[in-house]
Amino acid sequence: MRKAIAAAALAALTIPATFAVTEVAEARGPRYHRTDNGIRYWRGNDGRYRCKKSNGTTGLLIGGVAGALAGRAIDTRGDRATGTILGAAGGALLGREIDRNNSRPRCR
Repeated sequence: MRKAIAAAALAALTIPATFAVTEVAEARGPRYHRTDNGIRYWRGNDGRYRCKKSNGTTGLLIGGVAGALAGRAIDTRGDRATGTILGAAGGALLGREIDRNNSRPRCR
């Protein structure tokens, strides 16, 4: 009789713990999948597929630094501030567009 009561008590404690673990896993957010070319996507609550796209911040920063260095090297007259500023602005815009458009399909 004791073994039956102990088994029932153990089962009563195990079942709620199992439900708690599955609820925590669902509360974490979307489960990402990857395509062959590295695009992360998930299925939204409305049934549509969504994907993670870059907003271009990394390209903006790297392009700005590279453009500033290139502009400073090209502008050899005077204090070089004009070449540095124009190169940084041009490099930042170019780097952002390259980072945002790197041949990924359109996502919602």
